[in-house]
Amino acid sequence: MPSPTARTPDASVDLDRAARCGYPEVAFGEGKTGEQIAAVFAAQREAGQRCFATRVSDEARATLAARFPSAVVNDAARTVRLGEAGGEVGFVPVVTAGTTDRPVAEEALETLRWMGVRTALIADVGVAGPHRLPERLPELAGADAAVVVAGMEGALPSVVGGHLPCPVVAVPTSVGYGANFGGLAALLGMLNSCAANVVAVNIDAGFKGGYVAGLIARGPTFPTE
Repeated sequence: MPSPTARTPDASVDLDRAARCGYPEVAFGEGKTGEQIAAVFAAQREAGQRCFATRVSDEARATLAARFPSAVVNDAARTVRLGEAGGEVGFVPVVTAGTTDRPVAEEALETLRWMGVRTALIADVGVAGPHRLPERLPELAGADAAVVVAGMEGALPSVVGGHLPCPVVAVPTSVGYGANFGGLAALLGMLNSCAANVVAVNIDAGFKGGYVAGLIARGPTFPTE
């Protein structure tokens, strides 16, 4: 029986994660070199698993792109993914309040694509322009869950939640002026949402928001590769 752990010089790669949790281990790239992440990817590919890394530096992304030519590199999201999901299941749109929230939204989008969940971006529909969201509501029809990314006061998830019959995963961003406290004001606003279908994840946590919404969309049937 193959070992559930692959050891690299810097990591112990959990190859059993997909069997236990439905998806392979994701590499958190912050503070890691491209070579360190590449070693993790190589171990996962040898085990037939898809690969995904978040918060990858510019230099590390360049290293991974050179090492794995088929990798999908998203510079805005700072992500790298490798291996196709083999089809799409469910639907999770990602909604942003403003253009400045886009990098966090891109991280959520890339997470959903790695999971094999159909997604779409609905950008710049924040509450400062109240006519913008209603114009885009038809694009949210049929969503299994929605990821809503917002900074400043973090009001948009509550508004979206009031329109949709599905869970809304709110992602606060660190976008805002001084009293935003680096996203804390948005986080507290989302945690105090009056919309009963809104839940919140950590500040700038696009990966976590996308992952949780993807699990909701896919239901109990998980890929095991």
